[in-house]
Amino acid sequence: MTSSTPPVEPVLRDSFGRVATDLRLSLTDHCSLRCTYCMPAEGLDWLAKTDRLSDDEMVRLAAVFVGLGVTSIRLTGGEPLVHPTLVPVVARLAELRPRPELSLTTNAVTLDRSADALVAAGLDRINISLDTLDRDRFASLTRRDRLPDVLAGIEAAARAGIRPLKINSVMMRENLVEAPELLQWALRAGYELRFIEHMPLDADHVWTREGMVTAAEVLDLLGRDFVLAPRGHGGHGGHAPAEDFDVLAGPGRAQWRSFRVGVIASVTRPFCRDCDRLRLTADGQLRTCLFAKDETDLRGPLRAGASETELGELIRLAVAGKQAGHGIDAADFVQPARTMSAIGG
Repeated sequence: MTSSTPPVEPVLRDSFGRVATDLRLSLTDHCSLRCTYCMPAEGLDWLAKTDRLSDDEMVRLAAVFVGLGVTSIRLTGGEPLVHPTLVPVVARLAELRPRPELSLTTNAVTLDRSADALVAAGLDRINISLDTLDRDRFASLTRRDRLPDVLAGIEAAARAGIRPLKINSVMMRENLVEAPELLQWALRAGYELRFIEHMPLDADHVWTREGMVTAAEVLDLLGRDFVLAPRGHGGHGGHAPAEDFDVLAGPGRAQWRSFRVGVIASVTRPFCRDCDRLRLTADGQLRTCLFAKDETDLRGPLRAGASETELGELIRLAVAGKQAGHGIDAADFVQPARTMSAIGG
């Protein structure tokens, strides 16, 4: 008679049966840009250094999450490239066992200086934010004239061998017209472009459901020049938020080096029921949803001498109480007080 080992019960399971395996770890709330849909021109009230987690604290907490079944860690901000010890942090996280997949979300303003070092330290994947290829529009949207630096950072990441190299573009009324050009550029360069719906995470709280650009609008515009076909079941793959499409035809196809595009319809086609993400802010607060109304303080117990077991129990309890979804379309929806830069994407 053959005996078999029963499957191991996932540790971080919420009340809806979802299993958390993806941690978004924010290194800082500081940023090198001032994007209009994220923060005011003068910036925000930055966290004091003593309030931010130290590298040792971040790595220790990351180890606790890995021990609880987290298999992927994405470093975010603010802008993680402004964190002075980003490369050593990546190297230390790469030493965790089991080793998590390590990725980075960045605006790439200074990526050309560190792409090779990040790959050597253990970075596996990278997502780069780029909403426009027009220099004047870039300066207007970000309040900084840094488009050449961003493009140089993207090219440096490609030379460093990061594959796939994903480009995230938030679509708004100001840049919607550029969607076909952005896709043509990405296809020629061999990048994977994802168009993202603008979410209510702006500092000025001027976002409206009626005024946002929807994924359907983006796809309709792309469909005038390109032939798109959903990949897999409705375009979704596993827990990935993007709906992926094969680009079957379009202008300049002979020069394309990639043949895929994605849309992330966080507002109009939410993927909350499949969400496997957790977020740890730069000041050590655990958020089980991007739009959560409550946070779980891990920094306080950590600094008070809590053990790994005690920290793990706090994390388990927080995940168990994870909300069903973000509820943006609900009548009682309230935008979180923190902006995206303060939460960490």
